[in-house]
Amino acid sequence: MEDVLQYAGKRVVVTGCASGMGAATAQILVDLGAEVIGLDVKPTDVAVSKFIQVDLKDPASVDAAVAEIGGPVNALFSIAGLPGPPFSDLDTVLVNFAGARNLIESLVPQMPEGSAVACVSSNAGLGWEPVIGDLLPIVQTPDFAAAKAFFEANPERIQGNGYAFSKQLVNAYVAWRAASLLPLGIRLNNTNPGPTQTAMMPQFEAASGKDLIDAFAGPSNRRSSAEEQAWPLVFLNSPRSSYVAGISVPIDAGFYGAMVTGQIDLSILGV
Repeated sequence: MEDVLQYAGKRVVVTGCASGMGAATAQILVDLGAEVIGLDVKPTDVAVSKFIQVDLKDPASVDAAVAEIGGPVNALFSIAGLPGPPFSDLDTVLVNFAGARNLIESLVPQMPEGSAVACVSSNAGLGWEPVIGDLLPIVQTPDFAAAKAFFEANPERIQGNGYAFSKQLVNAYVAWRAASLLPLGIRLNNTNPGPTQTAMMPQFEAASGKDLIDAFAGPSNRRSSAEEQAWPLVFLNSPRSSYVAGISVPIDAGFYGAMVTGQIDLSILGV
């Protein structure tokens, strides 16, 4: 595969590399000639250069992984996440936001100028802008322990809504943190995928219902593949996107555009 995106020889880290978008992203990067370090709670079938088992809700596990990764890290793909049920709301927000943020911030000192981070949020996390005032105090907590303490002290903020809330936090974190990373030469962005056919989809359907998931597919009337989500992530973190920072990119086959222009009945989505 021609290295148009300039990944050959670069050291990259991919979380969630065992399945779904993470596995698809890791495979693309391997094919592009990158040195891929894969992180997950379970082993991956992708032929990564190094696999490190990590539990994002355990700071000690993250610390050990960061030490083993070393440096430099030219690109970080923060893809690992929980779908909500059957996992608790607390575990969901810890993995999807607090743990993901902890790993990113811990790797920043090992990221040289010109490096980049791409996170995966969700179109379930749309609508974060009007509530940014409520999200920023959480986003600006100094570390994993402080974020966890906030969630434990305010369980009503996440009860029954851990997944969507965690994805709003990812969007808000990227928008807020990107500006202070740019002087270090590090770009930070995220994607908001529409429904994607991965191993987590049956859990989403069980929790929310197939009809609601299909409503979020929007005008395309289909779910994306993991590879269709992986390629935009690879592009975002490549030098070809060198002037792209602090944005949330909808990867949803037109759902966002149709929603903001009134072509989707928001009542179907419970909005």
